[in-house]
Amino acid sequence: MTTDCTLSFHHLQPGNASLLKGAAVFDNPVDRQQLAAFVADCGHRMVFATLGEEVVGMASGTVLLHPDKQPAFFINEVGVIDAMRGRGIGARLVQMLMQEARDSGCQGIWLATETDNLAARALYSKLDARLTETVVVYDWDGAMDDETGC
Repeated sequence: MTTDCTLSFHHLQPGNASLLKGAAVFDNPVDRQQLAAFVADCGHRMVFATLGEEVVGMASGTVLLHPDKQPAFFINEVGVIDAMRGRGIGARLVQMLMQEARDSGCQGIWLATETDNLAARALYSKLDARLTETVVVYDWDGAMDDETGC
């Protein structure tokens, strides 16, 4: 952990993307090519928090377009390093991401999480998200496998 105690929040841009390399808030190490593609695609959004120069949290999402609907926004991932959880960082990141989605014209914002992810569920409840219990998820090619491949 860094000794600089300045907590800052950022919108991902080409000029600050290099800060994400080596960040421990992702499921896997950051791939330079994937990061460049993510930053270049205007439909992908990310906000992140740094403590000094260490990335301590992030939230990402994607604008969803369809010919007969207004754009919607899918929050894909939210992550905060263990040592910084419980300090409101995740909530602030999700709020920033939602505001960015609204500012870009998205009419609805949604996400999904596992039923046993109590921390995430508490966060989304705290942010006044509506729990939708009638959705069933199907996947192909291991899309819903956890990071261990199970």
